[in-house]
Amino acid sequence: MAQDTGMFMVPQTIGSVLCCKCGILMVPNAANMCVMCLRSEVDITEGLLKHVIIMHCPECDSYLHPPTTWIKAQLESRELLNFLVNKVKPSLQKAKVRLVDVNFIWTEPHSKRIKLNLKVQKEVLNGAVLEQSYVVEFVSQDHMCESCSRVQANPDQWVAAVQLRQHVAHRRTFFFLEQLILKHDAAARAIKITQTSQGIDFHFANRSHAVKFVEFVNKVAPVRSRHDKQLVSHDSKSNNYNYKYTFSVEISPICREDLICLPREVSTGLGNMGPLVICTKVTNSIALMNPFTLRYCFLDAEQYWRASFKSLLTRRQLVEFIVLDVEIVSPEVYIGGSRYALAEAQVARVSDFGRNDTIFNIKTHLGHLLSPGDYALGYDLYGANFNDNELDQYKDFPVPDAILIKKSYEEKRQSKRGKRRPWKLKSLKMEVDDSRGIADKEKMNSEYEQFLRDLEENPDLRFNISLYHEKDYQPSEMSSMIDGEDLPSVPLEELLADLELDDEKDEDDNTRE
Repeated sequence: MAQDTGMFMVPQTIGSVLCCKCGILMVPNAANMCVMCLRSEVDITEGLLKHVIIMHCPECDSYLHPPTTWIKAQLESRELLNFLVNKVKPSLQKAKVRLVDVNFIWTEPHSKRIKLNLKVQKEVLNGAVLEQSYVVEFVSQDHMCESCSRVQANPDQWVAAVQLRQHVAHRRTFFFLEQLILKHDAAARAIKITQTSQGIDFHFANRSHAVKFVEFVNKVAPVRSRHDKQLVSHDSKSNNYNYKYTFSVEISPICREDLICLPREVSTGLGNMGPLVICTKVTNSIALMNPFTLRYCFLDAEQYWRASFKSLLTRRQLVEFIVLDVEIVSPEVYIGGSRYALAEAQVARVSDFGRNDTIFNIKTHLGHLLSPGDYALGYDLYGANFNDNELDQYKDFPVPDAILIKKSYEEKRQSKRGKRRPWKLKSLKMEVDDSRGIADKEKMNSEYEQFLRDLEENPDLRFNISLYHEKDYQPSEMSSMIDGEDLPSVPLEELLADLELDDEKDEDDNTRE
């Protein structure tokens, strides 16, 4: 600025002095010593911890924070860095040294050594600030935590058990719940998971872990729970009691795509909705929709269990229909995050082709999906035999001949039957009862295959699920031609990379290098 105005400026130079020890030129400082001489005179790392022993549990990969707290941390993670710095921080504060920077120094994972490079500062002679780096070595000694030692001593020695049950004839709900548990890592503290004929049992080494798991299930499904405890041992001298806790969690039997006849008191409470409704979604509440008027409502767990009811027809009673004609009645609308359009349709049962000319004129909420010639799955109320007390209360209600639930892609799937998918799901490590027969295993495999098809057809269903790339999948020309048809599939952008760490493979790669 001064040069622009033409003013004369005296150039400023920084003087230099000779070091009082070695005599070299240096920038002046408070001690009048160069850095090398100053470090030879003063060592600010003297008295600081440079060798620390830490306790590590090899089973759960956690570290002991005395006296009894175990901190779970991976190697070179932020949690482990914070834990190690807290180990040496008291010695830094005692020596009045300020920590400036810290970072890991790479060591072999099997060496049981963790090294940190710490950079510290301290005011020394005549107010001069000296900065110095030093290395702290942490020796990891294996010592199992209390919960892991208890499991190793006796795997069946659990403290709390959570019994998940749903009184239905299928396991679709547990397939979906398993994926939610995996995504949120809700069963990380479970020491044992057992699959039973009616549900899944989760065993925990601590009651608080079981309570946290029950709270998670309450957030993702309409459940009711009760708990009980049993006295295991009692020390009268120290007044200590050991209990085993059991949490019984019952999931609502109402499932997606079920046809429901609402009880009269429930229908009245919902503004005379129904009485025939279908369940469109199940989270921590139940979403119900009238397929004839598109009225929509939610029932939370408390409302449902206050006046519980069962399904009139379930997915096992679905019948395949062929659509003969469709006429849109009202424009397309968004309800509950999904698209619907009322339409009048003419349908016929596929099983009636060549036998009779029975045609049903019905009203459906799938007008935006169906076209003449399409196939749809629905409930055949014309030929069904009902034994339901709730439906008997509505004597004046005209029961429709059929109610369509979803579009069917079974005919198009015939060409892809037996072929692998480009994606996969992970599963929990469960102990399965081997006493079941071959028929039960085939039934479970069929239900799991149907669950995978539901994920392909319904984007809302896979919204909270993690799907992974199948590494061994190799698409062929024929499969790419088939995928071009109107067949639902999972987009590639929704798939996650499956990261698998293989220590043996890494060692082989290092050996080859």
